[in-house]
Amino acid sequence: MSQQTKKPLGVLQKAINKQVSVRLKSEIEYRGRMANCDPYMNVILLDAGEYNTGTLSANYGKVVIRGNNVLFIKIENEI
Repeated sequence: MSQQTKKPLGVLQKAINKQVSVRLKSEIEYRGRMANCDPYMNVILLDAGEYNTGTLSANYGKVVIRGNNVLFIKIENEI
């Protein structure tokens, strides 16, 4: 029984062009389509929305998020 180890950066690279939620340490969340991600976990989102406590507070076309502000990244399931 061999389990294959998944590396976090590899999982993120495979999630390019998928919908993601990025939660920041400040509790603000951004949701959008991930255009790119680098080894420092800097993320570029397209068609992004900013959410505070689950409520949409702003819409943006493109958002660049610095990796050291990221608490977690959730890859949304496709419907």
